[in-house]
Amino acid sequence: MSRILNAASLAAVAMTVVPMLLLAEPGFATDLGADANTPTIVLPGVETPPAAEQAGPSIQGEAPVDKDADGAEQPVPDADIPDKPVTAETLAALVDATPVPATIDPELRCLAGAVYFESRGESLAGQLAVAHVIINRAESGRFPTSYCGVVHQRSQFSFVRHGKMPKIREASAQWRNALAIAQIARDDSWKTKAPGALFFHARYVSPGWRKTRVAQIDNHIFYR
Repeated sequence: MSRILNAASLAAVAMTVVPMLLLAEPGFATDLGADANTPTIVLPGVETPPAAEQAGPSIQGEAPVDKDADGAEQPVPDADIPDKPVTAETLAALVDATPVPATIDPELRCLAGAVYFESRGESLAGQLAVAHVIINRAESGRFPTSYCGVVHQRSQFSFVRHGKMPKIREASAQWRNALAIAQIARDDSWKTKAPGALFFHARYVSPGWRKTRVAQIDNHIFYR
């Protein structure tokens, strides 16, 4: 009889312990998974749990930042973009796009003055060729080395009187064009039709020069 009671007691204890162990298993497995850094499995269509989301900012599409002396983030400025040179499809368009400088240095004034007095009635190509004659002389080693020196050289340009340039009508469109042509020639931003020319004269005169003829543009013949 005592054996029957003992067996019955053991059976009752077993029926109580087994369910408790079964109830404890899920929590125990979850703790092990957390301690072992077990990866979380996400099924398609199921929202990602917060714990599975990656921390930190996204790399793509973010503006670069920097930190100042206090550790505060500051946006990194864009790199400086150099000014682009003025370009155009035609010489006339380039003249229109060339700004009048805020200050005109003496060399540019001498170059533009020669263009103004010698060729303001000519085409823009003719004016550019005259400007290049001044520049070519200054660079040739055969004439003064500055534009003003070339323009004011004795007995070279008839508009220069007593070593001085006449007064210029600076409000005129001709002067604005002459300034633009002088800058274009100085910067070599448009090809001249009289390359290498050092001399020119009006076509209605015949000085009898034994020089190489380069081109005729409008009313001027150019030589080197």
